[in-house]
Parts: sequence; structure tokens; C-alpha cells
Amino acid sequence: MSEPSSPESFSPETSASGAADASGALAAPEHGSFVAAELASQPQMWRAAADCAAPAALALPRPGERVAVVGCGTSWFVAMSYAAAREQRGLGVTDAFAGSEYPAGREYDRVVAISRSGTTTEIIELLSALAGQRTTLITAVGDGPAASVAAEVVELPFADERSVVQTRFATSTLALLRAGLGDDIGELARQAGRALLEPLDDLLDAEQVTFIGRGAAVGISCEAALKTREAAQFWAEAYPAMDYRHGPIAIAQPGRLVWSFGETPDGLAGDIARTGARFVHHDLDPLAGLVVAQRFAVALARRRGLDPDRPRSLTRSVILA
Repeated sequence: MSEPSSPESFSPETSASGAADASGALAAPEHGSFVAAELASQPQMWRAAADCAAPAALALPRPGERVAVVGCGTSWFVAMSYAAAREQRGLGVTDAFAGSEYPAGREYDRVVAISRSGTTTEIIELLSALAGQRTTLITAVGDGPAASVAAEVVELPFADERSVVQTRFATSTLALLRAGLGDDIGELARQAGRALLEPLDDLLDAEQVTFIGRGAAVGISCEAALKTREAAQFWAEAYPAMDYRHGPIAIAQPGRLVWSFGETPDGLAGDIARTGARFVHHDLDPLAGLVVAQRFAVALARRRGLDPDRPRSLTRSVILA
């Protein structure tokens, strides 16, 4: 295992453009809620995150490193997507874990932890247990308790959020990490702009939705389902696309959606159509496609008379006594 570098923190000196307060969260919910305004800011957030990749390069995984990426909730699904993308590019073994499920004793060259608030109990405990090893925290709050126990910190303060429901911090983190893989984030941001304009009205009468994807899109699918459950208290599931025929297709029927991110396996759209369920797919990178699903979740919450900024039983961070 590589020796850790000295503690170091990277944070951009200026926030991304937009009507933001000192925390980086949009202060005027002109879109009807903070989460709607925050998700609408994602194209510029991704560009700002990409600008951070070069200055933060020494804190991010390097080619050939054996890497674990950890997070809780949304951050875990970001970890899943990044891990698959990094391995697909042949850049090294990359495992993703929920913060509570990190395998103690397994050796990695670097552990990357993702926490919007930097206050998540499981992440603080894990980073503390890994003291003396090469660890990197990606966070919106550089002075949070998790930052004090990480070897290196990459801060994205401009992507912080007012809403409990995460949108732009998660996707900006993935944009940062994908920029580190050499992806064209400018093109992804342009696709996100298109995603903000995709029509949704004809999807909002569905009684259930299942999200599917392959590779890096599996984590995206899980996050889309989580957003829909959080914001709209709606029945949403997620599976690897090739696994969908192995049981989950049994609930497909008229009035329900099967929403695919990225390439869909041959013949699957036809199998779904034969159940009577509606197959949904957008010609977008799965990360940009997630923006459509975020908008769907918020619109569905409004349709159901819910406040998407204040999801039931949830708080901004899980802090355990």
C-alpha cells in the first residue's frame, strides 16, 4: 500500500456563476423549490467541477492505483458509477462500498470518501480508522469533521445545496471524477442543458418506475430510483439492465415505466413492450440522463402534493449518537 502524502486541501477560490449565497446554495427558488433551482444549475456546476480536476489531481486516483470509493446514500451510488467507469477504462481495480460496509483489513492504495456535508457518521468513523493511509475526502464543506480526519480534501463549495435532496453535489462530484478520467465534461454539460428541456408531462401519470443501466449506469439507475423515492415517496426500483429479465420484469405492466440509461441490451426494449409497460430512454450520457430523472422526481413530488425540499423522515446528513 502506498504511503500517504501530507494532509492537503484543495478548494477553488471562486464559486461557479449563478445566484448563490455564501454557502453556494441558490438563494432564490425561482423554479419553485431549492432542489429544482439546484438541479437546474448543474451544467455550470459540472464545468466548475471539471476546472477543479487539474489542481486536485494529486488528491485523486492515479492510473494503476488500487482504489476503494465509499459513500452513504447518494454518495454510495456516485461511488458505484465512478468505480465502474474507472475499471472500464483499464485504470486500476476500483471497488465501491457503502460507508458502513468497507471491508476492514483489505488493502488499497487510496480510499476516496464522498460526503456532501462532511458530517456523516459512517464516513468520519471510517476515515478515522484509516488514519495514516492515503485517503481523500470529496465534500462541499471543507471545514467539516470528516475533513479533519482525511489525509487530503477536495472541496466543491459551489455545489453545496439548501435542499435535503442531493442533486448537483452528487453529479458535480461525478463530473470531477470523470474529468480525472479524461472525459469531456464540456460535452456532458451541454447534454445536461438538453436534459433540462426534455418533456416530462406524459410520464407523470405512471404508477411505478424501474430504472436500469449497465456498467457505470447501474449506479446512476440506483440514484435515480433513490431520488424518486426521496422526493416523491414513489415506488421506484433499480437493477442492472441484463438482470432485469431475471425476476424484476414480473412487475412490468401497463401504467408502469421502465427507464433505461445508456445502451440497452439487445431485445430488452421489445421484451418490456410486450408486458405493456412503457420503455423510456433518452439519447444522453447516463450522467446527463440522471438530470431528467431528477426533474421527474421533483415534478412527481409536486403532482403528489409533496415538498421535494423536505422529504419525509430525512435530514441533510445522518449523524448517529
